[in-house]
Formats: sequence, C-alpha cells, structure tokens
Amino acid sequence: MILINDPLRQTDLPRGCVATIGNFDGMHIGHQAIIRGVVARARETGRPSAVITFNPHPLSIVAPDRVPPQILTLPQKHELLRDMGVDTLIVVPFTHDFSRWTADRFIAEFLVAALQVSDVRIGRDFCFGAGREGNLARLEAAGKQYGFAVQGVDEVKIRGIRVSSSLVRNAIQKGTMRTVATALARTYFLDGRVATGRRLGRKIGFPTVNVDPANELHPGGGVYITTSRFESFSRSFESVTNIGVRPTLYENYAITIESHILDFDSDVYGDTVRLYFHRLLRREHQFQSAVELTNQIRKDIATSRRYFLRNPVRYDEAGYSFP
Repeated sequence: MILINDPLRQTDLPRGCVATIGNFDGMHIGHQAIIRGVVARARETGRPSAVITFNPHPLSIVAPDRVPPQILTLPQKHELLRDMGVDTLIVVPFTHDFSRWTADRFIAEFLVAALQVSDVRIGRDFCFGAGREGNLARLEAAGKQYGFAVQGVDEVKIRGIRVSSSLVRNAIQKGTMRTVATALARTYFLDGRVATGRRLGRKIGFPTVNVDPANELHPGGGVYITTSRFESFSRSFESVTNIGVRPTLYENYAITIESHILDFDSDVYGDTVRLYFHRLLRREHQFQSAVELTNQIRKDIATSRRYFLRNPVRYDEAGYSFP
C-alpha cells in the first residue's frame, strides 16, 4: 500500500483511481462497506483504489472546541486500510488555508486535475468543502460535468441504530465492548508503549505493565478482560487491565492503564503493546485496604480465566482479534 502524505504538493498520484473521501475514524462497518465497494470496483476496472482522508481532523482547525478524541491513530488507520486491500492512502494536510477551499475547488483542482478520478464513492451524508457546502448531490453534478462516476453508499444500521464514529466513541468511553466489537466487526484495541511505573502491583503480588497509549481515546475507568500482544513476541497473552486512578494504593489524579499479564514474567519495558478489550469486568472503586484489593484482584483473574475458557480468542491472518 502506498502512503501519500502531502498530495497537494506531489505529482506522483494514482491517476484514474476509484476513490472515497472521509475521516474514517474507527473504521466501523459503515466505513468498511464503502471501502469494500471501492476496492471491488477498482479491481473490476483494473484501476488503483484510493482513500482520501484528512490530518488533523478538520474540526481541530475550524472548531477546536468541538473536535472529538480520535478512535484511531493515523498508523492504525493506514494498517486497517492496507489489510482491506486499498492501494493508496492519500492524507491531505488540513490547514487553515485548505479549510477555505470550496467544494467546487476541491473537485476541480484535486479530484479532477490532480487525480483524474474515474469513480468516487462516499457515504450519503458526507459533506466537504468550506462551510460543508459539498455533498453527494454536488459531487453527482460535478461527475456529469467532468465525466466521473459517483455513488452514494447507504448507512449501516445495527438493530435500527445507525453505526457512526460517534456511536463507537461513546460505547468505548462507556466500556460497552460488545457494542464496540459489533460496530467494528473486530475486537477494539489500542496501542502503546510499556512505560516504567511505580511497581505497586508487584508489591502486592500482581505485577503489571504500565501502558503509555498512542491513542487519544481509551475505554472508561474500570477493570477489563483483555489480551496483550507485544511487538517482541509472536503470540498474544491473556491479561486483566485496569484503567483509572488507583485510589486504594496511591492518591493519583492521572489516569493510568495497567495490565496484569497472566502466566507471564518477561521484561517488556520499552516494548510496544496492542491491548484488545474483550469485556468490562467492573468499575474501579476504592477498597478499604490493600488486602481487600488483593482479594478482589484474585477474583478478577479467576473470572478472566473462566471467560477465556468459554470464549477462546480468535485472530485472523493480519493479527486482528474477533469476538
């Protein structure tokens, strides 16, 4: 897969491509429906497939007070698109100057002059251009004018509810991981680097790895059944992950992400880890003593082991976990 980071300045672009445009945060099943159509059409016509996205999120420029935390990092988005068979990811730098581009200018100068698109597929509610003036109807009119095909893709619903990045984001923050997995068609994950902590877990007999997350968004406070996949190992490990402020052992107001890896005793400081979140066990709360906390951790570990016995974790060839 080719990554193009500054297409407004480059000339080596996938001309004649089948393209889609959007933020695609989360890469949920609605996004997947659009992208599968783009890849299939590109293969059918012998043309390159391309996903056009923006970095940073447009709201960070036009309305910084309303920009949501992003579900995916750009490298994660790149990875997921690559594994769906997309040929080229085009990342347009979203600047103050670019935010003033009209929809007509974007179509004429970028889609037509620079890319010479053959087909464009977008979600029916997608808007683009200054003031969000561009929409499916505007693109269809331009397609007739310039000679490229346009198709609007219907939204995807789960039990009558529209799947959206906002729905996924809210479910992650609430810790409703079943909803997240259904909306993503995969187990939700975040990436991070193992950092040095205060080693408080080791003192009570349950050593943990402290994860410094690369993702802006993480699940809400609580104890989760997870699996951990380290870059230096070729397999995943069952784990129990706490997200919160550690109110029993340490007066701490900063959110931490700590994972106790079951049956594991390797030094992974500095390693990269991917945490898959399978289920919320309980919300974090303050215990009366370290002994009471220790007893609860034992129960959490026992519950997690039973969960994994009943629900063996599956991974596909690309390494993604599925519910």
